[in-house]
Amino acid sequence: MRRPAEVTLAALAPVVRRLGEAEAVVAGDLVADEYVYGETERISREAPVLIVRYERSELRAGAAANAAANLAALGVRVRLVGVVGEDAVGAALLEVLEGAGVDVSGVLRLAGRPTEVKTRILAGGRSTRRQQMLRVDRAPPPLPAAAERALAREVARAGRGARAALASDYGSGTLAPPVVEALRKLRARGASVCVDSRYQLASFAGLTTAKPNEPELEAVSGVRLDGPASFDRAARALLRKLGCEEVLVTRGRLGMSLYAKGEPPVHLRAHGEREAVDVTGAGDTVGAAFTAARAAGASALDAARLANVAGALVVAKPGTATVSGAELLRELEG
Repeated sequence: MRRPAEVTLAALAPVVRRLGEAEAVVAGDLVADEYVYGETERISREAPVLIVRYERSELRAGAAANAAANLAALGVRVRLVGVVGEDAVGAALLEVLEGAGVDVSGVLRLAGRPTEVKTRILAGGRSTRRQQMLRVDRAPPPLPAAAERALAREVARAGRGARAALASDYGSGTLAPPVVEALRKLRARGASVCVDSRYQLASFAGLTTAKPNEPELEAVSGVRLDGPASFDRAARALLRKLGCEEVLVTRGRLGMSLYAKGEPPVHLRAHGEREAVDVTGAGDTVGAAFTAARAAGASALDAARLANVAGALVVAKPGTATVSGAELLRELEG
């Protein structure tokens, strides 16, 4: 397994400083991540369940919305393409995104189709840390064909002048075939297009970079991962299957591996020694940091190095979180 040539983290700082001049597009499934906090009081008489006394709640950007928020936190001018409902939670999500500096002019608001919400209940005893007890998901129905075509037009519009794009697929149907075709056209015009797909990676042939984790790599390649040789076969098979230029595999505590056409693989160790607090949304941060670096003109390898650092920083934070350009610079230069 080839390790990369020694590169100091400080040598990557100029890429971060260029992020304020970069433009990128995020297209994908928009989710409102709702966190409800409370204190556990007693066992209910109605059923063997805990009674939680409500304390507070907050709404954060999830899925593709989280990826866009991460790009904005890094300083990139980001345009978001996706769908929310004409409901209160959709309006609240857009407000959160606008407050984070994301251009939401490409987000469609559809009547009769509720905004996707993931509600996490976090509770604990008095003076103890709140921990997640339960998650309730409210998924929307399929998109109408007219909305799919409208989203494709928004991708084309948002992509003018952008050097990079991120397709964030959580299985909710936003990245329908017309939208994927619009992303392919961005690649044909010279943009770097990274795809992060939880369930349908095989549907995204013809883009620049695929970013699976190990279970996703195994599922889409059809190669059982039982050692370094099989891992290599799976990554090479995915390169051929998708016709992409790179495959960036995220591997948790093992770091990440970059496979590029005609090049030996590069395996990056996980950055730092921080204990993971919460991995929620970490893949969004990695995809955003990789896309941000590509938008700033970095090579795929340098983009992967920066994404590796950003991923290590975000898992040290609770809940759906972002990493700022200033945080990344401090880590690189510290």
